Amino acid sequence: MKGKFIVLEGSDGSGKSTLAQGLKEYFEGRGQKVLWTREPGGTDLGEILRDLILKEAKDPMSSRTEALLYAASRAEHVEKKIRPALERGEVVLCERFVYSSIAYQGYGRQLDPKEIEDINLFATGGLRPDATFYLKVDWRKTLGRKTDLGGDRLEQAGDAFFNRVQEGYRALEKRPDIQVIQADESPEKVLAACIKVLEEKNG
Repeated sequence: MKGKFIVLEGSDGSGKSTLAQGLKEYFEGRGQKVLWTREPGGTDLGEILRDLILKEAKDPMSSRTEALLYAASRAEHVEKKIRPALERGEVVLCERFVYSSIAYQGYGRQLDPKEIEDINLFATGGLRPDATFYLKVDWRKTLGRKTDLGGDRLEQAGDAFFNRVQEGYRALEKRPDIQVIQADESPEKVLAACIKVLEEKNG
């Protein structure tokens, strides 16, 4: 494929959308077309599944059901939006991808991380990002602001859940394809650090 696939990972409030905006402007300034998208969601069906996943319910869904719904949303997203954009030669900026499922459903929900990775490899047809940036920050400094205001079903999962999620991201940091960026720096420094990595990859 002719395009470039860049994924932004990290807890809610870590600055993924701010970074995506900065990267979008950077690539557009170089004359490249950009698709900025998110997960879960990104397609009509994906947005319906997002609502199902995040909505509070009297009878909460099982952890396996949650994991499969995320994978289903991702399968639709890859087939309908991400892969076609890459084939057109566009830059795809995606907030969250497979590593989010490994961290949140594998570690957070205490499912087998390998099984989560396997179902997502099937869902994506083996599509892997060209670059993955993990915006590292203590979740208490970011997500806490949202849970104080209520938050969705996932945001209300509790401290033990988010500690396990952060443990999952610590494990993922060791993978050679993930770039760890300190997200407690200014947005300008975070953007500059990511652009430096991308330019070194291309250079």
